[in-house]
Amino acid sequence: MLIYSRHSVSFVSLELILSKVRMEGKRSEKVADLIQKEISQMLLKSIKDPRIGFVTITRVMVTEDCRFARVYFSVAGTQAERESSMKGLDSAKGYVRKELGRRIRLRYTPEIMFQFDPSIEYAIHMEELIQSLHQEKEPNEEEGD
Repeated sequence: MLIYSRHSVSFVSLELILSKVRMEGKRSEKVADLIQKEISQMLLKSIKDPRIGFVTITRVMVTEDCRFARVYFSVAGTQAERESSMKGLDSAKGYVRKELGRRIRLRYTPEIMFQFDPSIEYAIHMEELIQSLHQEKEPNEEEGD
């Protein structure tokens, strides 16, 4: 590749540096992504607890030493279904940790803690509020004509 100006040289070298930084990342973030993928697969294929409803793993936070993982999940349904899913996930903790140890080669398999993530419900609530404001605004515009 030929580079003709000094500005393009700095831009190309900056891109190379940024691509290396993106590839390196933090180890705990990579482990968290891998744990999220594996637990999602377990929920689809191997965990058959009837208490666990339509659960989505929204994110995983892992400590720097990769010994503890907090798994955030969301449930489509009522408060009772959420509590039932939480109990089912809590009872499956041991199985999930054992399977993670088998599927992911780490020195220490992280201790799993499940926690409900209300962000999706909050987003749905905000969307409903915005829709209701739009519906209130439309009749007012028609009356003004």
